[in-house]
Amino acid sequence: MKRNIIQNICAAGFISMATFSACTKNFEKINTPPTSVTTADPGLLMARILRDGTFQESGELPNTKFGSWIQHWAGGPVVPVSRYFEGPDNQVWSQHFTLLRNIIQIKKELSGKEAAPEGRSKLAITEIYEVYLYQRLTDLYGDIPYSDVTTSDKDINRTPKFDRQEDIYPALIAKLDAALARLTVGDQSYGTSDFFYSGNIDKWKKFGNSLKLKLGMRMRYANASLAQKTVTEAMTSPLGLIAANSDNAAVPTFNNAQAENQNPVLRQVTTGSADLRYLANTLVDVLKSYNDPRLPLLAQPVTVNGVATYRGIGVALTDNELSQLIRANYSTANTSTWFSLTFAPIPVYAMTYSDICFYKAEAALLGWGATSTNAQTYFTDGVKAAFALPPYNLSAIPASYEQSVINLDGLTDEQKMEKIGTQKWISLFGRNMEAFAEWRRTGYPKLTPGPNPGSTNGQIPRRAIYSSEEGELNKANLQEAVGRMTNGDSFLSKVWWDKKP
Repeated sequence: MKRNIIQNICAAGFISMATFSACTKNFEKINTPPTSVTTADPGLLMARILRDGTFQESGELPNTKFGSWIQHWAGGPVVPVSRYFEGPDNQVWSQHFTLLRNIIQIKKELSGKEAAPEGRSKLAITEIYEVYLYQRLTDLYGDIPYSDVTTSDKDINRTPKFDRQEDIYPALIAKLDAALARLTVGDQSYGTSDFFYSGNIDKWKKFGNSLKLKLGMRMRYANASLAQKTVTEAMTSPLGLIAANSDNAAVPTFNNAQAENQNPVLRQVTTGSADLRYLANTLVDVLKSYNDPRLPLLAQPVTVNGVATYRGIGVALTDNELSQLIRANYSTANTSTWFSLTFAPIPVYAMTYSDICFYKAEAALLGWGATSTNAQTYFTDGVKAAFALPPYNLSAIPASYEQSVINLDGLTDEQKMEKIGTQKWISLFGRNMEAFAEWRRTGYPKLTPGPNPGSTNGQIPRRAIYSSEEGELNKANLQEAVGRMTNGDSFLSKVWWDKKP
C-alpha cells in the first residue's frame, strides 16, 4: 500500500504547487481555469511532505555540504562549499518553503473540521510536523520568516519579515503544545498515507513530545530557564517519548523503484558523481579507534600497500592536496550495505529512539526530569538502539566497547557529554542537517577544520547562507535580518542558540 502511495504523491505535489504558482491581484481568477483541479487529497499531500521532508536531509548535496562540514563525508572540488567557499543555499531554502506551502494546502482542505473527528487529529499531526520543519529551517539559517508567512492561497505575502530565532523557538513550543493537546485517539487519521506511523495517534503523541524534548535541549546554552522547563515537561509528560526502535519516525525506501524512492545515500551512487562517494577521515578514524563493529558495515575496505584497511579522505583539502589524491586508496560508503541495490532497503529516519536516549542522558546529567544516576543507562540504551538500526542490525554491544568506549564512570560531566555527543554524531550518519545542528550545539566531537582556507579563513561553517532569491524578492527584510548578525550573511555568523562556551 505504501508503495502505491509513493507512486501517487508526485501528482499531489503538482496540484499543491500549482495553487501557489503566481502572485497578482487577480490571483484566484487567473489560477482557477474551468478545467483545473483546485483541491487535493490531504493524505496524498501529507505522504509527499513526510517523504520529501525526510529524504531532503540526505543525498549527494546535503552529504557533501553539511555532511562534509561535520566530517562524515569528504566532499570535493566539485562542491566548493565543502571546502569552505561561501555561496547561497537556494535549494534547501526553497525545499522547506515548498513543504510548508503544502501544509497550508492541507489546512485549506481541512478547514472547518478543526474540532471534528475527521479533521482534528489530522490537523494536529500536520502542525506537529510543521514545527519539525520550521525548527530545522531556523537551525540552518538563523532568523527566518515565520509569523508573517502566508497562511492562505489567496493572500500571498512576498515580503514577510524575518523573525528572530529567540522568538521563533518559544512560538514553536507553544504551537507544538497546542497540537499535542488536540491529538485524540479514535479520530480519523492519515492511515497508510502516514509513512511514519500509519495513522497511529499514540505514536504521534510520542513523536511530538520527543520533538519538544529536542526543541528544549537545543536552547540549553541560549535560554537555560526555558530549556529546563521545556525539557522537564517533555521528560515527565504522560504522553511519553519515543521508547523503542519500533517508535522511530521513518520513511520506507525501495531499491527497485525510481531513484527518487531509493534511500538518498544509495541514490548518491546510482545517480551521483563518482568523486563524491568518499567518507571523511574523521569518521573512519574514530570508528577505527573504537574498534567499532559498525565500521565494516559502513565503510568499504581498500587495499593499500598490500594491506586491507579503512581509510577516509581529509575534508576541505587544498588544490595541491587534491591533485595528489589517489581515490582508489580511500573508502566509499560500503558497497554491500549503504551503496548496494541488493541489500535490504534502508529506511530514512526523521527521529529515532537513539536520538531520544542521548537527549535523556544529557538531561539526566543536568537534573532536568531525571537524575545523574540515570545517565549511563540512557546513554547505553541509545548506543544499543543505534547499533540495532539497519544496515548494522547488531543485536548487542561488545563487552569491551561497553566497558571502555561508552563507560561514564569516573568522568566529569563535560567528559560524559563528549562521549554522548560523539556517539550521537556517529549515529546521525545520513542525517546531515541534524548532525550539523547537534555538533554546533554540543561542540562534540571536537573537529579540526580542513586545510583549505576558503571564505572562512579555514574555519568550519556555522550556518547556511540565505537564498539569493530573498535578496531579489524581499530585500529590505533580508537586510534587516542580516544586520542583526555578528558576521553578516556568512558561514561564520552563529544562530541564536549556538552559544556553548
